[in-house]
Amino acid sequence: MRTILMTVEFDGTDYVGWQAQKNGVAVQNVVELALTQVLKEEVRIHSSGRTDAGVHARGMAAHFRTERNIPLSAFREGVNGFLPRDVVIREVREMPEKFHARYSAQGKWYRYTIFNSEMRSPLADRTAWHLRGDLNLDLIRSAAELLVGKHNFQAFRTSGCVAKTSIRDIFQIDIVADRELVYIDVKGSGFLRNMVRIMVGTLAEVGLGKRPADDLKKLLLGEEGLTSGPTAPARGLCLQEVWY
Repeated sequence: MRTILMTVEFDGTDYVGWQAQKNGVAVQNVVELALTQVLKEEVRIHSSGRTDAGVHARGMAAHFRTERNIPLSAFREGVNGFLPRDVVIREVREMPEKFHARYSAQGKWYRYTIFNSEMRSPLADRTAWHLRGDLNLDLIRSAAELLVGKHNFQAFRTSGCVAKTSIRDIFQIDIVADRELVYIDVKGSGFLRNMVRIMVGTLAEVGLGKRPADDLKKLLLGEEGLTSGPTAPARGLCLQEVWY
């Protein structure tokens, strides 16, 4: 039995998320259907995690197992021939038998994109949060430094999160500006549901002068009566890479 790892890129705008569910078409649905058409057998794929509706990926990792003895290039080129324009298999690798896309992962890199301008942008509309008002990036960087390290991120997850622990390790946060676009790159061992989007919403409030940077430290310590900022829109979030 072969274990095949795929790196999947997709525009999540028109999907209910990565994971198959009953309320609409998920990215997992279309990838499994394409694989089934190529391999002529029912295929179940297992991903490194789930993404919410509207979230994008440049490097979603997912694996499946098959006994078909065909070249790796056939998995990529063959499957891509059956995929819609907003989903593509970027890379295919053969992995050891016990490999698992989720449980073998060592870390993930998410990028959140903000379009910071008074004027809207049709080109950025599907992939960025349009945020008006001048963002102070120095304040955002100071606040982001407080999130780096191993902390209790209870204040940065939604009520529907079912993770057994809210302790997570953030390796690095970088904030880079390219004219109106602001990229917030977050790299860590793993993430809670909506964690990055809530972090970004809170950092945005700091950058707009709506809360002090020191609030981030207080949120991590669970200070009573203090709440995090808004959950930033899904369209600005993109899973860039999963490390093994």
